[in-house]
Amino acid sequence: MTDQSSQFPRFYVTAASPCPYLPDLMERKVFTELNGQNPDGLHDSLTQVGFRRSQDIVYRPTCETCNRCISVRIPVQKFTANRTQKRILKYNNDVKVSVIPNRVTDEQYDLLRLYLKERHPEGGMAEMSPDEYREMVESSPVHTHLVEYRLPAEGSGEKGRLIGVALTDELKDGLSMVYSFFDTDESMLKRSLGTFAIMSHIALAREHFLGYIYLGYWVKNSPKMAYKQNFKPLELLGPGGWTLKR
Repeated sequence: MTDQSSQFPRFYVTAASPCPYLPDLMERKVFTELNGQNPDGLHDSLTQVGFRRSQDIVYRPTCETCNRCISVRIPVQKFTANRTQKRILKYNNDVKVSVIPNRVTDEQYDLLRLYLKERHPEGGMAEMSPDEYREMVESSPVHTHLVEYRLPAEGSGEKGRLIGVALTDELKDGLSMVYSFFDTDESMLKRSLGTFAIMSHIALAREHFLGYIYLGYWVKNSPKMAYKQNFKPLELLGPGGWTLKR
């Protein structure tokens, strides 16, 4: 007799913890491991119903009194850049965008530390060690890559200054942006590197005939999530499936 329990994922629920997006609320997550014979297939299927990956698990919120975390994605063939986004693309025309294997470097970690110190000094990742960064990037049972963003090299045979990194999963129908960080120096503000990273992923998806960029969760009235509304059209995941945001 076949042990069917080994063929289907087992789901678990975390204990309640403070919500990172809305004050005075608690969150819980349901999660499962990405293991078995076809982790990529499981990842694809669960992404379609709102799960996100972190190392070798996928999770989604399952809060008892709140359902404001909504999965969102950009339908790349319908997307049209607005005036601001076109200006950002033009301003970053000199940036070299490279898709590379998900292997860490000291240069990446140094940039991450500066980013966390400036943007998220009290966040859960603020004291991330080099080994923890390596786990985040390299402990992936699915197809994953890094995207590096560099300024022009000053000399031949040299690499330009690293100003951004994105950890990205490859799905059957799109790209899922797991985590990104960038140079927060005042000289970089006009580049809007967070927006540029998303725009570059839209270009990569179009180049490889992929349909969507998965941006994780959007929470109405959360300042941390407001930037996602700038990409239009945007699809939201609801009880009836994916629909365009109105």
